[in-house]
Amino acid sequence: MIKIGIDTKNRETVAKHLNVLLANEFALYIKTLKYHWNVVGRDFGPLHKLFNDQYEELLEIADRVAERVRALDLQSFGTMKEFSKHATITEDPGVYPNDMGMIKKLVADHETIIRQIRDDITLTAKLDDMGTNNFLCDLIEKHEKMAWMLRAHVE
Repeated sequence: MIKIGIDTKNRETVAKHLNVLLANEFALYIKTLKYHWNVVGRDFGPLHKLFNDQYEELLEIADRVAERVRALDLQSFGTMKEFSKHATITEDPGVYPNDMGMIKKLVADHETIIRQIRDDITLTAKLDDMGTNNFLCDLIEKHEKMAWMLRAHVE
């Protein structure tokens, strides 16, 4: 029995939201990896490197989100079926946009996650889960920076 000052119902609510975030982080990781593999064009080198850096960071973020769920003593998603079922970020099977199209899609997905995290920050504050709240505040900064780095290529 875990005794960290957050009742079971609140931990379960937070874990449910974190698992949706985990599904979105993993969906964005996969999309970024796909674009890393398939980018072409004049800016191939810098974009190939940028996508590489971002998918590596996204995998680390996904790991941290899963571990946060476990720290709340609940189960984290860990299968493609779970990720696909719960993610709000969509995949684009068979779609291979040009380099600027890739960037625009990734920016939109980061912005989706940023809005989700903002909502989850409000929720975790209401549920007195300041550990998760602080964790999410850190994540939002990471996504805002990644979105900015991508946006800088199209503006």
